Amino acid sequence: MRTTVTLDPDTVQLLRRTAAARHQSLKRVLNDSIRRGLSAGLGNEAKGADSGDDALPTFSSAYAAGVERGGLNRLADEMELDAELARKGQRG
Repeated sequence: MRTTVTLDPDTVQLLRRTAAARHQSLKRVLNDSIRRGLSAGLGNEAKGADSGDDALPTFSSAYAAGVERGGLNRLADEMELDAELARKGQRG
């Protein structure tokens, strides 16, 4: 079925990036995304048999799962401050 839909620019950008990364057409990525989004709250039986590749790309990281880099920076700042205060305490 053909229909006209006005998409937000950021949504179009996400669709195009995903289509390029998966080497799929924009139409396929859009249909798969809508299908997954609408069936997310429903049971598995409501999902289509051919809903595309549901796997997300993975990558290696120096950080453990759930470790936020900003949190590590705050921890480093606190440790540096503690060290500075300890040095000043030893001098006085």
